[in-house]
Amino acid sequence: MSDQIITIYTDGACRGNPGKGGYGIILQAGKHYKELSAAYKLTTNNRMELLAIIVALESIKVTNANVHIYSDSSYCVNAITKQWIQSWVKKNFKDKKNEDLWRRYLKIAALQKVTMHWVKGHTSNVYNNKCDIIATTAADNGPWLEDTWYINNDKPQSGMFNG
Repeated sequence: MSDQIITIYTDGACRGNPGKGGYGIILQAGKHYKELSAAYKLTTNNRMELLAIIVALESIKVTNANVHIYSDSSYCVNAITKQWIQSWVKKNFKDKKNEDLWRRYLKIAALQKVTMHWVKGHTSNVYNNKCDIIATTAADNGPWLEDTWYINNDKPQSGMFNG
């Protein structure tokens, strides 16, 4: 059992929605500080917001830590704090987007004591602003990974014909 406190700030960005996207993460625990980012060729803002939270949790080497996550994503924070996700699970995510990421979140979050905090984006929160810069820099500069779940399952089809 860990009594460690870990503070995480996350943000997601998307150039177009869908479009090129990225996430930014800041992890802090005692004297430890780490920044993470990644970029995707075709994704959505909500996927990047949620993926940032997941990757941050997956980066923690201990279990049962007190993890405080700060995000400006109402989508993510409300789904967790208002327990919408529990309803989605009961309905097997019927008609819900980002099922792959929500299932991944549930698996990794179960290893920690997670508390979600909503922060207003693009204001005076230094760490949220820095995560925004990290995420947008990733989205703009790559290297871009493939968001294969999105491409294969959620990508809106354009036009009348494939190819």
